[in-house]
Amino acid sequence: MSSGFVYWITGLAGAGKTTIGSALHAQLLDLGRRGVFLDGDRLREVFGGQFGYSIEERRHLAMCYARMCKMLADQGCDVVCATVSMFADVRAWNRENIPGYREIYIVAPEEHLHERRAFYKDPQATHHVVGLKSGYELPTNPDVIIHNDARTPPEQLVQQLLNELFARSPQARA
Repeated sequence: MSSGFVYWITGLAGAGKTTIGSALHAQLLDLGRRGVFLDGDRLREVFGGQFGYSIEERRHLAMCYARMCKMLADQGCDVVCATVSMFADVRAWNRENIPGYREIYIVAPEEHLHERRAFYKDPQATHHVVGLKSGYELPTNPDVIIHNDARTPPEQLVQQLLNELFARSPQARA
């Protein structure tokens, strides 16, 4: 059995990671791939909601997600993981330990983020908001950068994403 790919979708809260990740997962299934979709918010629930939002707790969860993705990919699943993934060392671990790792960075205009997530404007909530006061380490070498303008349909963004990935790595085709 060959290993699957891990599509690690990162970006700030409200950038469209879950929407684009879900559309990517659907497209992979349509291509006949065996896959699973993991969303950071849902994964927090799966892990019992026992972790808060400190840097240490976020790092611990990110490594749990990374190891889970590797385990599933090692079993031949394509994994789409949509998570803020704020740590460069976690993304570096992924690159070193997951042969089919593909990093996708979703960038959205600031006004789009503010429209989608009210907490960006809430001074009481900003200690939980990655990118405002918490140290989000921007991806420095993602495989693909998607600019989500909130006007382009997610399916079109996914097609752009797959075209870029396939152009870089033809063996990634289903």
